[in-house]
Amino acid sequence: MSEQQKGSVYFVGAGPGDPELITVKGMRLLEEADLVLYAGSLVNVELLKYVRAGVPCYDTAGLTLEKTMELIRKGAAAGKTVVRLHTGDPSLYGAIQEQIEAVNEEQIPWEIVPGVSSFLAAAALLGRELTVPGGTQTVVITRQGGRTPVPERESLQELGRHGSTICLFLSASLLDQAAADLMVNLPADTPAAIVERVTWPGERFIMTTIGEMAADACAEGITKTAMVLIGDFLTAEGNRSLLYDPSFSHGYRTSQGDGSRGWSK
Repeated sequence: MSEQQKGSVYFVGAGPGDPELITVKGMRLLEEADLVLYAGSLVNVELLKYVRAGVPCYDTAGLTLEKTMELIRKGAAAGKTVVRLHTGDPSLYGAIQEQIEAVNEEQIPWEIVPGVSSFLAAAALLGRELTVPGGTQTVVITRQGGRTPVPERESLQELGRHGSTICLFLSASLLDQAAADLMVNLPADTPAAIVERVTWPGERFIMTTIGEMAADACAEGITKTAMVLIGDFLTAEGNRSLLYDPSFSHGYRTSQGDGSRGWSK
């Protein structure tokens, strides 16, 4: 079969859980799909309501890469539109690079469709801006090393030196070690928020500190499916953005004189 006759594979970001947080394009592709593969341990099965009746949908949570690729290969060879549904955004801890390399070897056309990541949904739930005017302008997306290590230069000990916003993935069961590593360079009272099952029914969060976050998570029985946000952005207040300050000029507006440099109490 020629490449022109082959089906296509779409790696689609499903979002953090809420079925309405998939993108319009992702929803359309699910509606058009002839074959859907999804990780049932992470992806909300409510998203499958967008799939046409009779279209095969395979839960890949228990499959190896080889088994998953076999399904993709057969679907593409039959000219099908294949949707590989990933939780959040596929580019973050999505294990898509190995899949892309495999479809490239098979000369199967593919495309990545971005999704809403859980760290963004967590910030929305908390009502916080990850980058704060007058404060940190950097967001670090990382995880605590465990059975799967991280490079030593990217350890939480090293990343804590910057005092930036930290979004901690895949680490809810490793908070004791995460706290110990962070407190090498950050004070124990640095704010932290543990957000469990964000956008799912029963979502909840705990406001805490890095010194107390492991104990607080344990007390609440939170051991997985939680995003941990760390940094002063969680309590920052008072500064306003220069972008909308009347005393600040830019390409779309000239200065209008002195503006307030903070919010009135």
